[in-house]
Amino acid sequence: MQTNSVPIKKPTAQSSPHEFLEWLKTNPRLEQLIEVFPKQWEEASQEFQAAAQTGKARNLDKAAIRANKTAQMWISRVQKSGNNPPVITAAIPQIVHSRMIILTLDRGYLASAAGKATGKVRFNIFNGFIIQKLLFSHNLIRKPASLRWVKIFWPFLTQRKLLLPLVKDKGIYCFYSRELIAQLAALIGDQSCLEVAAGDGTLTRFLKDVGINIIATDDQSWKYAIEYPDAVENLDAKKALAKYQPSVVLCSWPPPANSFEKHVFNCETVNLYIVIGSCYKFAAGSWETYTQQNNFDWHIDDYLSSLVIPPKAAHAVMIFRRKQTF
Repeated sequence: MQTNSVPIKKPTAQSSPHEFLEWLKTNPRLEQLIEVFPKQWEEASQEFQAAAQTGKARNLDKAAIRANKTAQMWISRVQKSGNNPPVITAAIPQIVHSRMIILTLDRGYLASAAGKATGKVRFNIFNGFIIQKLLFSHNLIRKPASLRWVKIFWPFLTQRKLLLPLVKDKGIYCFYSRELIAQLAALIGDQSCLEVAAGDGTLTRFLKDVGINIIATDDQSWKYAIEYPDAVENLDAKKALAKYQPSVVLCSWPPPANSFEKHVFNCETVNLYIVIGSCYKFAAGSWETYTQQNNFDWHIDDYLSSLVIPPKAAHAVMIFRRKQTF
């Protein structure tokens, strides 16, 4: 995987606001955040514990959604200010607090899946071999998976719950079956298609292989974790939509409470928007945008959702079609 050529040092009390911000862009681990920001951790851990003690999943969902919205709001303020130091100084504690909440939720998910709270988590030889054969061509390069073979072997994988938590830091949130690729290709047909927030471009690569006219774009903000191929154009969603004016837009696992999906609904050339994500509102997608937009009818397609891997997870393939005007 690609790494920064010049590692960014952990900031100290003497570091400038810009140095703190650049360090945060590398997505430091929870332990690193706690070491640098102990006060924020005290507040964040109390908020998380208050939500967790109720025993209700929706309260954890609300905490995650609130944290994502807060982080996005402050990041937007910093960008609009032109990276003004006083604005950065005000934003950093809020961004850190939100990151801690999200990372704590992720850590809890992984610990629950692994059955332990500490130590390294990894696949044993059997589980690792089967998962590699089913889902990857080599290393972490995904391949269109056979849903039939996945369904046969999946029940025998004793560590299957570890898969997504272990690969999520590499920008992998799901796997695509051959059947899903075929269905998406049928939906798109010969229309021009744009994938936004494409990550390493895996989904676009699969669709190109079956003849779809599609372009992958991403703002490449995950350079610390993802090795972006040349086929993924370095463009944020707004600029990509303006440049290519597509008929179809595709997005797989858009970040929760993101600020870019609204541009898809505002692009006049888009007639079909396909989102591969989660039924859980805190996990992916700008659900506020989905419910507030008025130009598209939409639904969760249960059949398409069933073609996303792992099976029986809370996947949601959402189909947005522009309303007909007469």
